[in-house]
Amino acid sequence: MTNPHFRKLLGALVATSVQFGTLGFAFADTTILNVSYDPTRELYKQFDEAFAAHWQAETGETVTVQQSHGGSGAQARAVIDGLDADVVTLALEGDINAIVEKSKKINPDWRTKFENNSAPYTSTIIFLVRKGNPKGIQDWGDLVKDDVQVITPNPKTSGGARWNYLAAWAYANAKDGGDEAKTKEFVGNLYA
Repeated sequence: MTNPHFRKLLGALVATSVQFGTLGFAFADTTILNVSYDPTRELYKQFDEAFAAHWQAETGETVTVQQSHGGSGAQARAVIDGLDADVVTLALEGDINAIVEKSKKINPDWRTKFENNSAPYTSTIIFLVRKGNPKGIQDWGDLVKDDVQVITPNPKTSGGARWNYLAAWAYANAKDGGDEAKTKEFVGNLYA
């Protein structure tokens, strides 16, 4: 693949794997475990195949990447409780930090290893609307109209919902010039 974001992600996985010590000591045939969160299943299926081909071309060694998927917090707890992950690719910084603090399996300075605080990709928030978009929803501001209802998971229990919450906060903060009271009001109205 020639996508620059894909190449960046591939490089990050290679470097992270070496940081964990897994691939730095690889033998002729190696199996590694990538512990990730549910929405990345299809991404990493393709990515793992590309990584294995890349690794073999670079080193001559065969590597098989096994996947474990679940909720980000549940995956972090599994690693803390002993799941032998070679690579973790979780949804939330807090889940990575929990592994750092409770198991010492990740270096505390993990954010400094790569640019963008070691976030190899970003998420895009999209709005799904009824067929024909009868209420004309185009942007965040449209979501707080009196006749609009928002359906989103609880940000206290869902990693994806936290991204929704943070995206709404960032929108309101930028729109209102950093006025925290107005930002809180917007987010409060959105989640009312």
